[in-house]
Amino acid sequence: MTTTAFGRKGEDLALAYLQQKGFRPVTRNFRRTHGEIDLIMEDGNTLVFIEVKSRTNRRYGEPKEAVTPFKQRHIQYTAKSFLYTHHITNRSIRFDVVEVMIHKDGNVLFHHIKNAFS
Repeated sequence: MTTTAFGRKGEDLALAYLQQKGFRPVTRNFRRTHGEIDLIMEDGNTLVFIEVKSRTNRRYGEPKEAVTPFKQRHIQYTAKSFLYTHHITNRSIRFDVVEVMIHKDGNVLFHHIKNAFS
C-alpha cells in the first residue's frame, strides 16, 4: 500500500470513528496553497478542523508529534481561508488531532486529541 493510500485509509477510519461519536462531516481534504486540512466536521455548534495522523507503530514517535508548530500554522492559515471562502464569522472553532494506529493484525486504535492546538 502506498503512503498516500495508507493516509487515505486512516482518514476514512477517523471519519467513521468521529461520526460514531456524533460529529457531522462538512468536507474532506480542503486544500489551499499554504496547506490542507484532512477533515472539517461539526461537533455540536463547533466547527472542528482535524489533522489525521496514521501509523502502524511508534517507531518514529507518537503520531501527534508529526503535527509540528510549522504544520499547525499551515493548518491555521488554511482554516482561516476556509472560513473566509465560506463567509463564516462568529462561529466557535477548534483544532483537533486524531491518531490512528493500524496494526498488522487489523486492530485499529484511535486517540482523539481535542483542542490539540489553538
